[in-house]
Amino acid sequence: MSGNNGLWLLFDNNLAYFFVLLVIFSALPSHAITSQSFQVAATIANGCVVSGGSLFGTLDFGTHPSNANGNFNASLTPNTSLTLGCTPGTALSMSINGGNNYTSSRNVKQSGFTTLLPYLLYADNAHTIPIGLNQNVSVSYSNSNNIIIPIYGVLQLNGANNPSGTYTDLLTVTLSW
Repeated sequence: MSGNNGLWLLFDNNLAYFFVLLVIFSALPSHAITSQSFQVAATIANGCVVSGGSLFGTLDFGTHPSNANGNFNASLTPNTSLTLGCTPGTALSMSINGGNNYTSSRNVKQSGFTTLLPYLLYADNAHTIPIGLNQNVSVSYSNSNNIIIPIYGVLQLNGANNPSGTYTDLLTVTLSW
């Protein structure tokens, strides 16, 4: 039995060392970091977004006889699939080029003919704020998620026998903020 006592003593001493080391290491302070924080930030900049559709809308002066004389008014009918929204408080302005038929004024023209019919653009229904060629005009709005571009036109017919047909022009609106 004395042979077994030595094995038991060796096992007993190893077990004792294990428990001593366990007590020593468990008493040492732990240096592991269990949590850490990080910062989250976002910046919202002033700006605008145009989404959906490709044309702002249509300015349709209607149908008139070839010898009509006078001024005929129209307002832009917005494209309902297009939306314009801006960060609230963003100062928005627009400018409009001369279109495809510009000479000394904007004109509509019938395809295949040289006859030009002049028209003027305004930024208000009372026709007191003209929209000159590439001139910046302020756009005011009350709903920043659904901004309507204010464009009004006056077609100037002079009573000449203009060829019948559809007269068109294509303008480019540039928005700035």
